[in-house]
Amino acid sequence: MLEADYVIVGSGSAGSALAYRLSEDGRHSVIVVEYGGSDIGPLIQMPSALSIPMNMDYYDWGFSSEPEPHLGGRVLATPRGKVLGGSSSINGMVYVRGHARDFDHWAETGASGWSFADVLPYFKRMENAPEGEAGWRGTDGPLNVQRGRRVNPLYEAFVEAGREAGFETTADYNGSKQEGFGAMEQTIYKGRRWSAANAYLRPALKRQNVNLVNGLARRVVIENQRATGVEIELRGKIQVVKARREVVLAASSINSPKLLMLSGIGPAAHLAGHGIEVVADRPGVGANLQDHLELYIQQESLRPITLNAVLNPFSKALIGARWLFFKSGLGATNHFEAAAFLRSAPGIDYPDIQYHFVPAAVRYDGKASAKGHGFQAHVGPMRSKSRGSVTLRSPDPADKPVIRFNYMSHPDDWSEFRHCIRLTREIFAQPAFDAYRGRELSPGEGVTSDEALDDFIREHAESAYHPCGTCRMGRADDPMAVVDPECRVIGIEGLRVADSSIFPRITNGNLNAPSIMTGEKAADHILGRQPLPPSNQEPWINPRWRESDR
Repeated sequence: MLEADYVIVGSGSAGSALAYRLSEDGRHSVIVVEYGGSDIGPLIQMPSALSIPMNMDYYDWGFSSEPEPHLGGRVLATPRGKVLGGSSSINGMVYVRGHARDFDHWAETGASGWSFADVLPYFKRMENAPEGEAGWRGTDGPLNVQRGRRVNPLYEAFVEAGREAGFETTADYNGSKQEGFGAMEQTIYKGRRWSAANAYLRPALKRQNVNLVNGLARRVVIENQRATGVEIELRGKIQVVKARREVVLAASSINSPKLLMLSGIGPAAHLAGHGIEVVADRPGVGANLQDHLELYIQQESLRPITLNAVLNPFSKALIGARWLFFKSGLGATNHFEAAAFLRSAPGIDYPDIQYHFVPAAVRYDGKASAKGHGFQAHVGPMRSKSRGSVTLRSPDPADKPVIRFNYMSHPDDWSEFRHCIRLTREIFAQPAFDAYRGRELSPGEGVTSDEALDDFIREHAESAYHPCGTCRMGRADDPMAVVDPECRVIGIEGLRVADSSIFPRITNGNLNAPSIMTGEKAADHILGRQPLPPSNQEPWINPRWRESDR
């Protein structure tokens, strides 16, 4: 009999944390339903191989957007992990909590109890970040966080160039001060990807009260407005995994709204159009879809010190062998080792631009964009006003949903991106880069007018793979909210959603850290525990924010 107190759908960032915390005291049984297979093997565990699993059907759901009207009709990939650990097993391993103001905004818009003061204790509980700022970081949690070694001098040149341009530097962007240039943090431990599966799920599965069921979740079973289990397809047969207490969806910002709609929870007209009986009319299910877009600004390097030297098969084999035997060398990093969080204009009180810096000119699919040597900054605005949606293509659970991001649909997106490009050029023009800087590879030195920059953005903007917001958390009386501040689906008993889909607004930076925090905090709500006491720590806000962007 497939039955447990709690049934969690999805073994990703939030789902793994939930499994660990709900089973921790041994009083409750947990079943985790995961469609994907094992995460064992070098393609996932070797950090520098990160672009490979992201492009493999075996590990990825293979989602993509509809043709995006403001990006010339391009279809953009929307990878989501279909494997133990979910997207934490195929992501870029970049660790960013988000800014304090992000969470304060959540609380102000109806997610009471999710202000920065409320969530900081959960970030501390989950982390083991020994290099972080004392008092602001956790040091005994399951999630190991490290800094890259920054051996390549270009990392230091990037930070120094930021300082020369008049920007702040920060010793820990996940501590009191996010704003500025500094070292980037990684979910890597002893040379291996430290996914949510490694941090949380494996330890949980060693307990007697946790089981993993490998099947496709088809819908939530709801009887008299109460969730009683999850219908799954297991080895070709349809079965029900029964939940004695609650069902928790942690299936991603794409699959969680899809499952709710397949279960009769969502916009009534849309469900009726697919012949699905409406159990709860929640127009917010699948709405409010957000993401980060980014561009690669690429510069030729005059000195042959970049990673472009090792993109040949022989060098890759040597790197792989060293990693296999010693878990060290260039295979043991994601190469994102320097970062910046900046404000785009005076009057903006906290950063709205993010940089990842890499000492290579290369694309996410691993293809080199330049013969010879180069370096690049990934840059993009953090708080786009554009909103999209996830809807059903059909009532068949095997069908992929319809994903419309509506990227660049707000006019501010264009001015913000143009500013990002010009700002990157200013940073690359600083004296710190004089010894390295050759010609601009991308967009190219001739691309300067607003129109030319807009053409470049339209053709080359890429998703940073941070979709969220499709089951928005808010007040129980908010018609567009899907879950209340305890992650309970409004109008249904015994059903919660806890993953990046509940974010009211996208956070600054990469979403793995806030997704894990969501699982950690939701577990306390589910168990009826008093939340951790709020923090009284005050984050740093630039005293010049009204007058200056730096």
